[in-house]
Amino acid sequence: MAASKLTRTLPISSLAPTPHAGPALRSPPTTGADTGLSWTSSNSVGRGTTVVCATGVDGQDTTIHGHGSRWKPTVCVLLGELINTGTILLGKVAVDGGMFIFSLLCYRSILGVIFIMPFALLLERGKWKELDTKALVWLSINAFVGYSLPLAMYYYGLHDTSASYGVIFSSLTPLFTFVLSILLGMESLRLKSKEGSAKVVGALLCFGGALLLSLYSGKELHLFTPVIKGITKSSNGVAGGQHHMRGTLLLLGDCICYAFWYPIQVKVLKVYPWKHWSSTLTCVLGGLQTCVVGIFVRRDKLAWQVGWNIQLLTIVYSAALGTAANYWLNLYAVEKRGPVFPPMFNTLSIVFTMVLGALLLGEGITVGSLLGSALVFSGLYMYLYGKARELRAKMTSG
Repeated sequence: MAASKLTRTLPISSLAPTPHAGPALRSPPTTGADTGLSWTSSNSVGRGTTVVCATGVDGQDTTIHGHGSRWKPTVCVLLGELINTGTILLGKVAVDGGMFIFSLLCYRSILGVIFIMPFALLLERGKWKELDTKALVWLSINAFVGYSLPLAMYYYGLHDTSASYGVIFSSLTPLFTFVLSILLGMESLRLKSKEGSAKVVGALLCFGGALLLSLYSGKELHLFTPVIKGITKSSNGVAGGQHHMRGTLLLLGDCICYAFWYPIQVKVLKVYPWKHWSSTLTCVLGGLQTCVVGIFVRRDKLAWQVGWNIQLLTIVYSAALGTAANYWLNLYAVEKRGPVFPPMFNTLSIVFTMVLGALLLGEGITVGSLLGSALVFSGLYMYLYGKARELRAKMTSG
């Protein structure tokens, strides 16, 4: 295509997730259904949270090829992956150190609101007045399915396994979304096309990698002396911890929640199309939900106390960087290079988390995790290859 600047209205779903960084941002996986919404950012209320990544109702098209500096989008995405890695590792240390998970989620959402609301007030001034009962109901569902439930399962699963194990499973979310979109009739397999075959092969490779990670450990390699002391081997589920299978099931539940969450975002944008306010209100509602459940589970003051320690650092880091900074890093990259660009770097979180988890926390790297990661890597890039070809074909034909 000869044009130096290509604009196109894209469907709301993305290709791969941003791993759990805390109310921060994650890209919704792409499905075949064209909702008529324009992609403008990639975010998430979950692992890594804020919500909704498309703006459509305003009629603005998304710029696929911008005129910014050539390397700025790449630097932004790499910084985003490093931020996500830091959030995952800090979360692992905090929950293994005894932090009550629902207090972590509650406090993080409160700070997330503080960092995100100024953007809503500046960029979507007065739009909160358009909030009605129907929109509030859908935002509550959005917060529960995309924040409260999956993040609780993720952190409990992270506690039972390891940081590297958790981030590998979080990378499987686009494949769960792909399967769900087929079951819901939003996407067809199209096995006779190269795009369809690549996506199916990629999904099968990822599924095989997940099975290998779950069922096989093999020899464990301890390559570094841990910088942070006190993380015991039993907390590393990959090495065969006591609750390894429970942690695996919780991480799978987290992925399934996010697969259902993306179609819900489509409905949210239809009833309340203001993405900054949607993100802010989802953080508010998610915080209320986790607070109520947390009080029901544990009423003692000790569970809700936070001192000047790693727990406070985890809360502030995940809210300030995992939510606010990551939001704009992803937004810039998507606007300059399009929705396919950030997901192509998502697997770097696996590498960063494995290396830094071994260096800082002393997590062992097993033969099973290396082989499983290789399969997941291959499968994700095969899937992304198929999805990129599919989007390119839609743009050239449309």
